[in-house]
Amino acid sequence: MQRHSILRFLVFVVFFSSGAAALGGAVLCDDLIRYCRNRETLRQAELSIRRLESLNAEYDVLLEQLEGNPDLLKRIAPIALGTERKDPNTAYPKARARELALARKAVVDHLGEEPAEASIPKWLQRCSDPPKRIGLFISGASLILISMVCFTSAQTEEE
Repeated sequence: MQRHSILRFLVFVVFFSSGAAALGGAVLCDDLIRYCRNRETLRQAELSIRRLESLNAEYDVLLEQLEGNPDLLKRIAPIALGTERKDPNTAYPKARARELALARKAVVDHLGEEPAEASIPKWLQRCSDPPKRIGLFISGASLILISMVCFTSAQTEEE
């Protein structure tokens, strides 16, 4: 008799827990999707913060170099301001727009720019479909009812 009640309890636990998981998944599907999207947004924000911190570090180094070497400012100023340089014995190459675009793309790719992909798991996308969500809810509720009705401990009358 003891073995029968242990088996009954194990079957009850399996049915009830799978039903509760299905029911909870159906009810909390929207919240889980929102959680996944927020997690992806947070990851992108942290990536942006890391990029900005690296740019700040690069600019700090550049400012330190400018403070230490005033001649550097004379060489950078015409490029930054877009004015013509007036060194008679120096050849200045001109960069074309296409070359600059390719260089910009290489730098952005090098920074680790990842394409924005849906971070929502496929199983969650399938569960968010309304007919499947209703089916998941009904099956979870049915499993809970079956476990309560069929596998609860039987009342024995002792006389």
